[in-house]
Amino acid sequence: MVYVTTPDEQLYWDKWVTSRDKEAGNILIKKYLSLVSYHVQRISVSLPKTVSREDLTSLGMIGLYDALEKFDPNRDLKFDTYASFRVRGAILDGLRKEDWLSRSSREKSKKMDSVIERLEQKYLRHVTEEEIARELNISIDEVYATLNEQFFANVLSIDEQPNESDDKSTATFILKDDKEENPEEAVLKNEAINEIAAIISTFNEKEQLVISLFYNEELSLTEIGQIMGLSTSRISQIHSKCIFKLRQLLKR
Repeated sequence: MVYVTTPDEQLYWDKWVTSRDKEAGNILIKKYLSLVSYHVQRISVSLPKTVSREDLTSLGMIGLYDALEKFDPNRDLKFDTYASFRVRGAILDGLRKEDWLSRSSREKSKKMDSVIERLEQKYLRHVTEEEIARELNISIDEVYATLNEQFFANVLSIDEQPNESDDKSTATFILKDDKEENPEEAVLKNEAINEIAAIISTFNEKEQLVISLFYNEELSLTEIGQIMGLSTSRISQIHSKCIFKLRQLLKR
């Protein structure tokens, strides 16, 4: 997704920066609305249907307005790059603050975890999605959907900032040089990347293509479906199946 700054747009930026001209601000917001739609599409694929895209869009719009307010055109950074981080961050922050996973979904997730643990102890191996579905008397699609929701919930939990306690006396403050890469972090990151790459290499050709187009090329599920000649729901199912496989194999 590439945005080119035209001479007319530069005039709007000048008006916005110098006088916070509302008309110029609205025009700039409209130009970058597609950024919000893009991140809503990517994030919503892993969320339950109870989370409306309208809510995600509202969160994304907050991020876009925030980006417009705080962006410094004098910095060596494109607005669409900066805004993209702010929009995605606003959506994820909003999801963390809200209990977006319904009580029934949480209960279903706990029940599935219990079943998976029991079956693995019984068979002494990782169980398949078919075995989980059969044990719970549900469809494989429901297994994928529940594990997908759980996967995203775990990502949100891991991504939360530590030490957010109100008790400032027990808080720990760390000054980090973002330009200097921690050697230990670099090693762990490379190991994780290699491990995930090795797992993905075991996927079939269609699954590898979906993962590559979604995470590397950053295409939407609909765009991937158009390329592969499949429906969006089918691409979503393949993506969910890949997440299930990763989850199972990374537990080893």
